[in-house]
Amino acid sequence: MRIVRAGLAAVAMVALLVSGGCVAGEDDSGSSSSTAGTQLRLDYAYYNPASLVLRDQKWLETELAARNVTVSWQLSAGSNKANEGLRGDALDIGSTAGAAALVARANGSPIKTIAVFSRPEWAAIVVPKGSPITGVAQLKGRKVAATKGTDPYFFLLRALDEAGLSGKDVTVVNLQHADGRTALERGQVDAWAGLDPLMAQSQLDAGSRLLYRNVAFNSYGVLNARESFLAAQPEVAQAVVDAYERARKWIVEHPADAAALYAREARISPRVAELVLTERTQLDADPVPGDAQRAVFDAILPVLVADGDVKSEQSVRDAVGTLFEPRFAAARSTP
Repeated sequence: MRIVRAGLAAVAMVALLVSGGCVAGEDDSGSSSSTAGTQLRLDYAYYNPASLVLRDQKWLETELAARNVTVSWQLSAGSNKANEGLRGDALDIGSTAGAAALVARANGSPIKTIAVFSRPEWAAIVVPKGSPITGVAQLKGRKVAATKGTDPYFFLLRALDEAGLSGKDVTVVNLQHADGRTALERGQVDAWAGLDPLMAQSQLDAGSRLLYRNVAFNSYGVLNARESFLAAQPEVAQAVVDAYERARKWIVEHPADAAALYAREARISPRVAELVLTERTQLDADPVPGDAQRAVFDAILPVLVADGDVKSEQSVRDAVGTLFEPRFAAARSTP
């Protein structure tokens, strides 16, 4: 596959503005990492609305204070960044797409998926306003922006495969999600494997068009934890899963407040927030990881192997069998 690594300063500047000036992996609490067992390091992400609720409501901070555990929040700009944080021991629990967690595990990252936080339709193939492209097959020979290691990238691979193409038939411009949106709207690429809420924002504000949608190609939103953290702090991991269940119920019971909070935190318009929450986020998915996610993995596995995203077919098959740790979600409770 031909990968174009774009590092245009202007694109990077716009990405910083879109993300509100935060850097992926930045600890916005202003505190440094302390010794294990005294600080819980979590990510929050605009593709994970429940994390925004938790960070705003401070339920975990209140719950864990009695255990002398402080909470540190770090922004993840994509599944690839959350996986980097977990692999580099900068996060204890991070939120990613299911397929991204699978690939990380297959490539040696010692993580476990402990809960499902949503079944989103957060990825699609997007073309700019006025594009003559009407089908995925017409992407052959064209430039497509995508963030490797994330659900939109894997969505692109499956969409191309369904159209009789492979990743070698397009030029993938490897950009972080915000940069991909900017490149699309500036005409620097022909299409973008988009991620919400940036995708919805581009759709509503810039007139971009969703060329191809398929909710079955989206591999759920999941919480992943480092194995060493689960062994040392199982009670804290349980508290996080319980808090996510509380956040899910809060969003369902307070849709207007949830949309307003989402709009404020992600710096998007209320109509973009409402579109993502009400039309593209299924919050009643079973939080216990298992068969539903395995079905998605079975479908994407040949594509991952063919594209070289995993070390070997055996490594990804082993990962499918060892990735899930369902006991925390199975024992969840809502305070």
